Amino acid sequence: MEDIFKSWLVEIPIAHRGLHDKNIPENSLSAFSKAIEKGYAIELDVQLISDGTVVVFHDKSLSRLIGNDGYVKFLNKEDLKILKFKNSKEHIPTLKEVLELVDGKTPLLIEIKNEAKVGKLEQSVIDLLKNYKGDFAVQSFNPFSLQYFKNHAPEILRGQLSGSFKGEKLSFIKKFLLKRMALNKNVSEPNFISYESTTLPNRFVKKYKNIPLLAWTVRSKEEYMKVIKYCDNIIFENFIPEI
Repeated sequence: MEDIFKSWLVEIPIAHRGLHDKNIPENSLSAFSKAIEKGYAIELDVQLISDGTVVVFHDKSLSRLIGNDGYVKFLNKEDLKILKFKNSKEHIPTLKEVLELVDGKTPLLIEIKNEAKVGKLEQSVIDLLKNYKGDFAVQSFNPFSLQYFKNHAPEILRGQLSGSFKGEKLSFIKKFLLKRMALNKNVSEPNFISYESTTLPNRFVKKYKNIPLLAWTVRSKEEYMKVIKYCDNIIFENFIPEI
């Protein structure tokens, strides 16, 4: 494996859910096309729907982005073309569509959204990426999801997501373990870490000097200037960092 400190993961700023704005929905094909045009890497979120299709969408619920009641996990592939993002003609894309659009033009950082039993989503992503020619990595808050990648596709770069977990509906013990990344050593064994930018620097990441640290999600030039001295790269939105 190449020196990760000399790879795209630390050299190209990563657009959070693509380059989106009030006219371009997050995690849409237009947002990804815009990121490609401007030369940024792309962060995106994946989850499974009812028929086993891997879709690119962040929320569990459809309400914020689509304006419909209901949950993403109950959709099927036929629903995707019908449902549109608010004030847009854009539909919820599948990971397959995104891979075909990006086609190696810029690197992808794929967040695995899985709080349930691991295996099906992870294997579906592995299968879709098997013949993909571009650069990519995966990341997840779930260390057991990363463990699946470690065991079944160790060649794929994997990153442990973490942060303060303020406001999250998690037990004290889960917050304690995840915030401290206590399962890194024996479970996820990440190649890099993505940590909440507003909490940096902190003692939890300082011990990982041998792997890259990404900061998420940086939302202004002021935040960027403050955090860049503590990390190797940023995941950003709402402003344009210099490349």
